[in-house]
Amino acid sequence: MQSVIKLRKDLHHVANPKKVALLQKFFKTKEGEYGHGDIFIGVTVPNLRLIAKKYSELNFSNVETLLMSPIHEERLLGLLILVLQFEKGSNEIRKRIYNFYLSHTAYINNWDLVDLSADKIVGGYLLERSTGILTKLATSDSLWDRRIAVIATYQFIKEKKEYKETFRIARILLHDDHDLIHKAVGWMLREVGKRCSREILSSFLVKHYKAMPRTCLRYAIEHYSSDVRKKYLLGVV
Repeated sequence: MQSVIKLRKDLHHVANPKKVALLQKFFKTKEGEYGHGDIFIGVTVPNLRLIAKKYSELNFSNVETLLMSPIHEERLLGLLILVLQFEKGSNEIRKRIYNFYLSHTAYINNWDLVDLSADKIVGGYLLERSTGILTKLATSDSLWDRRIAVIATYQFIKEKKEYKETFRIARILLHDDHDLIHKAVGWMLREVGKRCSREILSSFLVKHYKAMPRTCLRYAIEHYSSDVRKKYLLGVV
């Protein structure tokens, strides 16, 4: 039986203390910043993925222990294991993981934790189901719930070339006051243009770009020509 004790030994074996200060700065862990208090031990995502594969059969209780850890890399590792289990799991297992994920969003509390899991688990589960939960998440007081809502729509874009959910959530979050939401919404809009249709994205932007936060707009139009980008930024489209 796979155990958390052995997993943690493997995790600390590949930890690099020299990376900790950089990671703490990158993920904004100072007082008053969005990642305040997050603890890092210096493990890279590629190493976390390798460990996740090794412990992909870790039982659900132990995965929960990881997800509730104060150590960032342990929480991310727990999520990566959940993603692997979700992808291989039965409908019953997927439902359990989905419900567990949504009941533990308090621990999915930095942008990389959201970005490496929300589309695959939340979006993956909702592909053929009602998406009302995304409205609840998008209107939550929690920054991370709101980011989960928009990132979850990435799965619709990738799997079905479906953009309506992205546009719907983007409209809800259009006036959000947090930079991490501006970036996430802009990223998803950009993916609509790249994976679905540039024309479809442009039709959305023409209606909303003047009200969009600058960061969001810049992300959304990254793949446009420099001349077109300039017109959007000058407000003369």
